[in-house]
Amino acid sequence: MFGQAQNVTFHADVAPIIYTHCAECHRVGEISPMPLTTFNEVSMYGEFIEYVTSTGYMPPWSPDNSYSHFVGERVLTTEEKATLSAWVAQGKPEGDPADNPGLPSFPEGSQIGSPDLVLSMAEPYTHGGDMTDQYQVFVLPADPNNDLSIRALEVRPGNRNVSHHAILGLDVTGTAASLDAQDPEPGYESFGGFGFSAESNFFGAWVPGALTLEYPPGIGRIVPAGSDVLLQMHYGPSPIEESDQTEINVFFSEEPIEREVETGIMGPTHLDEPFYLPANQLRTFQGSMQVAADVSLLSVAPHCHLIGSSWEVFATSPSNQDTIPLISIPSWDFNWQGFFTFPTLTKIPSGYTLHGIASYDNTSSNPFNPNDPPQNVTFGEGTTDEMFFVFFDYVLYQEGDELISLAPSDEPTCASDVNNDGVISVGDMLFLLSEFGCTSDCNADIDLDDAVTISDLLQLLSTYGATC
Repeated sequence: MFGQAQNVTFHADVAPIIYTHCAECHRVGEISPMPLTTFNEVSMYGEFIEYVTSTGYMPPWSPDNSYSHFVGERVLTTEEKATLSAWVAQGKPEGDPADNPGLPSFPEGSQIGSPDLVLSMAEPYTHGGDMTDQYQVFVLPADPNNDLSIRALEVRPGNRNVSHHAILGLDVTGTAASLDAQDPEPGYESFGGFGFSAESNFFGAWVPGALTLEYPPGIGRIVPAGSDVLLQMHYGPSPIEESDQTEINVFFSEEPIEREVETGIMGPTHLDEPFYLPANQLRTFQGSMQVAADVSLLSVAPHCHLIGSSWEVFATSPSNQDTIPLISIPSWDFNWQGFFTFPTLTKIPSGYTLHGIASYDNTSSNPFNPNDPPQNVTFGEGTTDEMFFVFFDYVLYQEGDELISLAPSDEPTCASDVNNDGVISVGDMLFLLSEFGCTSDCNADIDLDDAVTISDLLQLLSTYGATC
């Protein structure tokens, strides 16, 4: 830990932390409110940065990384927090600019690079001024002549002040275009869906804090020639008019799509009791659904609104002898949600049951409760209503899926660094083998299932050679 006796400077010690964990969002054109890319910018907010990082509020990352791991984890180490605190305590010295590692080369207008195609709302849509929620569907024609093989879809909200979330659909019938033509406003209004049964009612999505999932080779989505991509924007209540023109960055697959990504949805129909949140009460609901075939999960995304307080999602075998932990969110944050991508494809065998447990705090002690005093709340589409959903992106399982990494090539998965030497190597493999068969307090339990098994070895091999 850094102390007063050790000189901590921005360029040598602080810049590497800020550039790695903060600048991706804290730069011009991205989601966060102020840029943190230079000494002057970081120094101006030094005390604030020290406070929000020491308390764990920033970087925003809600999943419990002792329960499961995901691509793009925004988590500072104890040492990194101590460095920031020491820098502030020492008066935020700049140091020698020659020690600065240099700001990474971030792509402009994208999290992942230059898109092959940009689908945009034809014109801006204006909403707000009346403190109401609005669901507006926009029809974005794709290629009239060619099928599109997609390796990534990235929603770029035009106005994050009013954009609550976005859901993508796919229409091959022209029905959405007809509905759009009947509405004088840009797009057409539709609460709770697209207004008809589309080819796909969940082709992709965006929520605040979401990272873009890049599908591995041979896996992706297909947009048939002549079809329309549907963009349903949920605009939240606003006291002033807000204008938005959202875009979708489309990235083409360089290889044929052999397995199309599908989305399973656990919702209110899967609950063990009717969804209802009485005023001044704490409630917990459990949903479940059985897996009918061997599948490989790519991502998981729990979703609720302001009264939600925590989530746990996992899978169990028919005999309940095996449990696969998927995600735990001990403290739900409505403003920082996400679609959380597993480090590798995660197999859920046929016959297993997926479980989602969500807790809600409809009392005055919940600082995010939209009602003062608390009111009875039911399921609904509005921000002040509540929801229970878990989204699972998956493909049908193929042998060897456990070896397929979902991490970008420049972002190694370090959960396999079991000997903590900064590289995933033979040392980690030997360490794991020395604990093979362990069932209690296992240091090499990479998949966090309380045992060191072949699954841990496969995850290690999938990231072999990576540096952390």
